[in-house]
Amino acid sequence: MVHCFTLKLAIIADIHANLHALEAVLSDIRDEGVDHIIVNGDLVNRGPNNLAVLERLWTLGATLILGNHDDLMRKWIERDPDLPQSWFDDPFWGATAWSARSLQAAGWIEKLAALPMTYVPDYAEAPSLLISHGSPRHYREGYSDYTPDTVYSEILQDHPADVLIGSHTHRPIEHYWGPHAIFNTGAVGAPFNGNPNAQYLILRLVGESWQPEFRQVAYDRAPALKAFETTGMLEEGGLSAHIFREELKNARSYLTPFWMWTEEQGCEQTWETWRQFQHAFPGRFKAV
Repeated sequence: MVHCFTLKLAIIADIHANLHALEAVLSDIRDEGVDHIIVNGDLVNRGPNNLAVLERLWTLGATLILGNHDDLMRKWIERDPDLPQSWFDDPFWGATAWSARSLQAAGWIEKLAALPMTYVPDYAEAPSLLISHGSPRHYREGYSDYTPDTVYSEILQDHPADVLIGSHTHRPIEHYWGPHAIFNTGAVGAPFNGNPNAQYLILRLVGESWQPEFRQVAYDRAPALKAFETTGMLEEGGLSAHIFREELKNARSYLTPFWMWTEEQGCEQTWETWRQFQHAFPGRFKAV
């Protein structure tokens, strides 16, 4: 028996203030005839076009979910005690400070803080979906190829759903545990899987099953990289802004591995230690 597609959802995430990637994905979504768009967190920070991305997303009529970087903006402005207080005077965090200040000045902090942690769509007689930036337990607990099934068991025991959908790790995954499906959307604005295309997830309700399609949308990254300069982020954000730009350039994660490496080495995050990190791990820096 052939089933017709009765519902089509687009779930996009980890835009990270990359307006050019977002516009490419929204164009692809229009071509696909999607019924509803869900934005699964990390709308801002890491990239340079924070205000333009938020203004664009707020016009969509989409469902928006809180990500850890969205919440970081509030925490930064409030000097939240959850953050190490040394960060606020550390030039290494200049890009985060730059993003938070611009969002506060434009009145976006309160809007970001009001976003929900999870979203459970109500589609009658469809398998249940539970969508969260990380997991429903914490927005930094992402689903990855390394997540053991015991973790999914624990999550599903406390947060029952037929399908878990997360983001956060910037890498798409498709995993099944018993009757349950676990999907990671991948990242629109800052992929970490070596593929520079803007990545997102389409779910099609086919009969009584959600069928995933992992989309990869090519776009011109030159203006996205140039925006780090034209917005002033690269100059004012210092080393971390430079690292964020390199992440976009090579579609790989650098800031967290560099930060962890300096902690292990017992040294500060400086331009000199960044050069040492690059020398120590040359394979990470192959351009794509």
